Amino acid sequence: MVNLFARVEDRPTPKAVYNWRVYACAIVAATAAIMIGYDSAFIGTSMALASFKNEFGLAHKTSKEFAAISANIVSTYQGGCFFGSLVGYPLGQILGRRIGLFISALVFVLGAGVMLAADGARGLGPIYGGRIVAGLGIGAASNLTPLYISEIAPPAIRGQLVGMYELGWQIGGLVGFWINYGVSENIPSSHKQWLIPFAVQLIPGALFAIGIPFFVRESPRWLITRGRRSEALKNLCYIRKLQPEDAYIINEMNEIDVQVEHDRTAVGEGFWAPFRQVFGKGFLFRRMLITTSLFIWQNGTGINAVNYYSPTIFKSLGITGTNTSLLTTGVFGVIKTALALVWCFVIIDKFGRRGILLVGAVGGAISMFAIGAYNKIQNPAAHPTPNLPPGGKAAMFFFYLWTAFYAVSWNGTPWVVNSEAFPGAVRQVTQCFAATSNWL
Repeated sequence: MVNLFARVEDRPTPKAVYNWRVYACAIVAATAAIMIGYDSAFIGTSMALASFKNEFGLAHKTSKEFAAISANIVSTYQGGCFFGSLVGYPLGQILGRRIGLFISALVFVLGAGVMLAADGARGLGPIYGGRIVAGLGIGAASNLTPLYISEIAPPAIRGQLVGMYELGWQIGGLVGFWINYGVSENIPSSHKQWLIPFAVQLIPGALFAIGIPFFVRESPRWLITRGRRSEALKNLCYIRKLQPEDAYIINEMNEIDVQVEHDRTAVGEGFWAPFRQVFGKGFLFRRMLITTSLFIWQNGTGINAVNYYSPTIFKSLGITGTNTSLLTTGVFGVIKTALALVWCFVIIDKFGRRGILLVGAVGGAISMFAIGAYNKIQNPAAHPTPNLPPGGKAAMFFFYLWTAFYAVSWNGTPWVVNSEAFPGAVRQVTQCFAATSNWL
């Protein structure tokens, strides 16, 4: 019988290596993904609240005008994330992974705080500005977090630990999808009703910023590239929970030394050396095109549209009523998060990455085709009914089936593939391009 939870090791590994410290480093770093997931999920359902529309004079806008404003709020965030992911490279390369993550946390908290200044008198300006600033922090974190985790993770659980980044994204998204349903059910329509979901952003941001100094140790690999070998040894011993004289530590330090020296010889030193290597070596450039395209195809599944505009999408399937739409959005978040757990702890380190992506693509395509066919034939948004017809129920089934296929495949697998596909000398450059393409 196959043990789905067995670790596949590349060498004899002491049990102490799989200790709480390496998980703590990964979990705290992955808190960045909770920020990302929450910010991506809560905004669409917040804009659907009547209290938000009334406060900012959106209730009487035409559907086209409201859609344009919604798109602006979303795109300012996406733009901040795009440029933040580019800034993540010099942050991590020059200052280190740990300090880079800490700066990204502070920038995010600043942006989240700016959004809280918005009200009917000030208008949407603070939300636009805050979304840009928060996006800069999130973009940088989306670059640095998978890179950092992949550098500290033991090989046998690297997929699982990098997968925690995606798992954190789904946990944040789950809270973001449900929080507006909660406030709509329990808090009267008011300024406070829509402000609470915006304020909750500060919680994961603050936890991230506070957790880094206490739990996150700098990447030993980065320290060795900076000539700080004794500090690298100290951090590696802490993360692996082994003594410096342990054979496993000696072997791993030697491997890092050899790899870093090889990288210096093959790639060179300096800020631009990894760029020259990636763009000058045909096989590395082709590999980067493949891994970057995974994120483009990930967005091509429609996930961002679902995250940002889920209430609108459910209404197009015939779901009526704001609260009902928020509830169905919450169910979407539950399914995605539950199956992300299955993906992280059962699937990702037991099955081939390519096969996972192929199964997800085929299943997702069939599901989306069924949904599109129903919308084209029935056009339920133009003919609303009090109760969801059988065709609408079937469309909802296929939507949640699409969610299931996506959650166990394209949701997080591209991040794992990208973390494994490149040598350490160029990994931060390729991670930068991957994170940037994720925000296109």
